[in-house]
Amino acid sequence: MISQPHRQCTVELQALPSRIGQVRRIVLAQLRHWRLDALTDQAALGVTELLTNVHRHALPDKTCTVDIELLLHRLTVSVHDHDPRLPRMGTAESFATCGRGLAMIAAMCDSWGARAEGEVGKVVWFTLPAPATTTLPPCLSVYGAATTGPFADPVGWAGPGELVGPLDPLSGRPGPLYGPAATRSALIG
Repeated sequence: MISQPHRQCTVELQALPSRIGQVRRIVLAQLRHWRLDALTDQAALGVTELLTNVHRHALPDKTCTVDIELLLHRLTVSVHDHDPRLPRMGTAESFATCGRGLAMIAAMCDSWGARAEGEVGKVVWFTLPAPATTTLPPCLSVYGAATTGPFADPVGWAGPGELVGPLDPLSGRPGPLYGPAATRSALIG
């Protein structure tokens, strides 16, 4: 079993409109680096909404920290600010131009929440399911064999007690990997 290492990225900023766009680009670049391209749209929308809330509502200042953390196939994006007041999801009027951010986050994410951190502020977060990733290049399987094309079967069974490797390119038959078939092949030549 290949385990996924813990990955984390932290950005401190003033939640001003120009900085929100910069942090969104940092988050997108980090997710692409972690090969989580499938999550970029949701993460960008979520972090934009959370930072916009800090810009509009946080007191006494707009200083905040964005953390993105990948752990056990779950991406967590959290925003820490200095305002201890917790956000609440409201209902927006039909033609209102704001007030739907937390409802949108709740609809697109696995989970979300907020917790007070005493007098020092709060954390608002959301999670997204991350696809399983490995540290191997996409063209190799855990056996080192090709995963596509004529050599796609990395391991097969030739018969009782014989585990064989990928197809031999010349004969088209499975070649030995290890076990009785590999031993016999090494002895015979």
